[in-house]
Amino acid sequence: MYNEQKGNHGSRRSGGIHMNSPRIGPDLRYSYRDYLTWDDGQRWELIEGVPYNMTQAPSPRHQEILGNIFGLFFNYLDRKDCKAYLAPFDVRLSESDREQDILNVVQPDLSIVCDPGKIDHRGCKGAPDLVVEILSPETAKRDKGQKFYLYQAYGVREYWIVDSHHEIIEVYVWKDGRFQDRQVYEKGDRLPVGIFEDFALDVAAVFRR
Repeated sequence: MYNEQKGNHGSRRSGGIHMNSPRIGPDLRYSYRDYLTWDDGQRWELIEGVPYNMTQAPSPRHQEILGNIFGLFFNYLDRKDCKAYLAPFDVRLSESDREQDILNVVQPDLSIVCDPGKIDHRGCKGAPDLVVEILSPETAKRDKGQKFYLYQAYGVREYWIVDSHHEIIEVYVWKDGRFQDRQVYEKGDRLPVGIFEDFALDVAAVFRR
């Protein structure tokens, strides 16, 4: 994902007070209710109530790769129930539908959602079937750490981590309550998309310039 700035994790919520942007402090946590009041023109994510600023524009290479992946999926998904969504696209991960209880709102680079019932005017409520994150130096630790465990906890069926520097794709498939062993694909490989039985990507096409 894009460059981010974070607040410190704490235990006290803001109480739904309207504000232009989140205040940063060690004792502050926020909910989706708060998130909806932030009108500062910035892009934010929430992970366990902690805000992360995602506003800085991604690199041209990031966008090239994302466009390649989206194009491959877009062509395959034509006239199918599953749809591909590019960031910014809010994914709310919570056991509750109440705005004040939702502490996780993320914007994956690409989300594939096959259940139309999960889509509403605000984005996706619940786990996408497949999530793709493209690493940057600023976000690699989070994509491989906090977001990995968040997606695992909420049952994302397949998680791809795309390394644009080494031109590899790490794939994790959810089974029996967790992501299974890491599979790595590089140029020359065909990557089978686990959520579909008849679709595989040419990895070289993902990293095409």
